[in-house]
Amino acid sequence: MTRPAAGAGTPAPGTPGASRPEPGTPPGTEPGSALTSVPGAASAVEDAPAAGPGRRISGQVWAALAIVYVVWGSTYLGIRVVVETMPPFLSAGARFITAGLVLAAIVAWRQGPSALRATRAQLVSAAVVGLLLLLGGNGLVVLAETAVPSGLAALLVAVVPAWVVVLRRASGERPGLGAYGGVLLGLAGLAVLTLPGLSGDVRLWGVLTVVAATVMWSVGSFSSSRIPMPGNPFAASAYEMVAGGIGCLLVGLGRGEQQGFVLAEVSGRSWTALAYLVVFGSLIAFTAYAWLLHSAPLSLVATYAYVNPVVAVLLGALVLGERLTWPIAVGGAVVVAGVCLIVSTERRR
Repeated sequence: MTRPAAGAGTPAPGTPGASRPEPGTPPGTEPGSALTSVPGAASAVEDAPAAGPGRRISGQVWAALAIVYVVWGSTYLGIRVVVETMPPFLSAGARFITAGLVLAAIVAWRQGPSALRATRAQLVSAAVVGLLLLLGGNGLVVLAETAVPSGLAALLVAVVPAWVVVLRRASGERPGLGAYGGVLLGLAGLAVLTLPGLSGDVRLWGVLTVVAATVMWSVGSFSSSRIPMPGNPFAASAYEMVAGGIGCLLVGLGRGEQQGFVLAEVSGRSWTALAYLVVFGSLIAFTAYAWLLHSAPLSLVATYAYVNPVVAVLLGALVLGERLTWPIAVGGAVVVAGVCLIVSTERRR
């Protein structure tokens, strides 16, 4: 099986659903995938070979890649719209629990109830990973987007591959020199992206919250292939999303988000955005990604890591009128350059 590039195959915390495509994790183990969302995805995830170097890229591959580019890039916009009239952690909890239960039902329907079997140790591991990724990663991004623009959040999240390289080095692995250069570029871009918070253009706590989310997401992604997980990757996805969703609900209740929240006051666009995140972000896009890992060159699939932030910035500017200031433009370009360097270094190894 192909080996995902360090961090390059790791969906960032702004994307709904959990993830396990950390280096060394077999393709097709990405949480949040639905078995029937993309034509042929169910069988492709099980037995499709990875595309060879000289193999022609099919129209199906480009279509799936377009879904990952646009849908994952648009989730930051979706989150921003959801939190306009919904509490951050309660809305995130509802989203992940719904997606997890739907995914579990699809797994049981397509593969039989036995596909959901897992040992106690596997369930505990899935719960821990789900809490790190969805409560610590996604949940904090949702909270931060009540204070920072969606485009800025996406660019801050793009530094995740750099944190994964740092974690790999701390565990004794030796990434290539180019990966270290990518880390330095990513951290430099992160410093520039923090300037809007330091200057008062956005709330600094929101910027720092996204940074904390990227660290939590990286730790969860890095740990997921090093602890016992359910044998069926889609079952693991469902358990992670339900555990993470319950964690988000409990934190939301602990923060008192239910106080003063009136369901009737939620706007139609927030409901639409929440449904979009559940169906397109947590189900369809993750299925497309899982299918791509088996059907396309990894170097091509990994390009989502530096396309998603660009899509998010453009959509934030076009739909929500978010300003593209020079720190965001320069810092984002530096971060994306760092991610490109990490991806290109790892795919040559």
